Amino acid sequence: MVQDQREKDSGSTDRPFLSIIIPALNEEKRLPGSLAKIDAFLQTQPFTAEVVIVENGSSDRTVQVVEDFLRDHPYVRLLAGEPRGKGRAIRRGMLAARGEFRFLCDADLSMPIEEVLKFIPPALDVDLAIGSREAKGAIRHGEPFYRHWMGRIFNFLVQVMALPRFNDTQCGFKALRGSVAEDIFSVSKIDGIGFDVEVIYIAQKRGYSLREVPINWYYDPDSRMRLVQDSLHIVTEVLEIRRNWRQGVYAKAQTTR
Repeated sequence: MVQDQREKDSGSTDRPFLSIIIPALNEEKRLPGSLAKIDAFLQTQPFTAEVVIVENGSSDRTVQVVEDFLRDHPYVRLLAGEPRGKGRAIRRGMLAARGEFRFLCDADLSMPIEEVLKFIPPALDVDLAIGSREAKGAIRHGEPFYRHWMGRIFNFLVQVMALPRFNDTQCGFKALRGSVAEDIFSVSKIDGIGFDVEVIYIAQKRGYSLREVPINWYYDPDSRMRLVQDSLHIVTEVLEIRRNWRQGVYAKAQTTR
């Protein structure tokens, strides 16, 4: 029954309930296992879904791995050839997705995919749900002490400079209502890893409903985050975000009659 439903959906213009957007830079090793887990999960769910993988500048077999998988899984879409930059890849995926809700998902599945149900109706119905490793009830598994505290120092800087309400802006799991994703990503500018702060900042300024969602999170030793370099880079991007807002860069596009 699941396969029949997916075949109908793949040839339909109907909006799926959920889009899962995965940025993929040199992910040939991690994607096969993650896609298999996502597929097994979706087969147990009553809602329609699509998976949008945005390949951005890989030098390995990421594209081939995805193409091999989507031959038997027509709900998977590949957007290849995007230049490097996680924010750039997410922007393309969010605007290309069709889902009523759009879920940003890191390729390593450091949060088990089953927890996406915490981010969407009926469990939660908000404009932007933010996965948090720091919210009450969250559990971090296997993370080295030094990485945790470096992350806390970085988040303190983000709180002081831009987002005082939020404890974990950089977690790679977030869900947006489709119309909200289209609004925010149509004006977002940050191409690097500071895009998370930009998305939350714009959403807060727009008056959208936001909620941090406590998650189970498993440390991956193959993490691509460079603590010192990336933290310094994000600080400069936060300053750019504040300047962009003051200068009206994020103003909604005016429609003409």
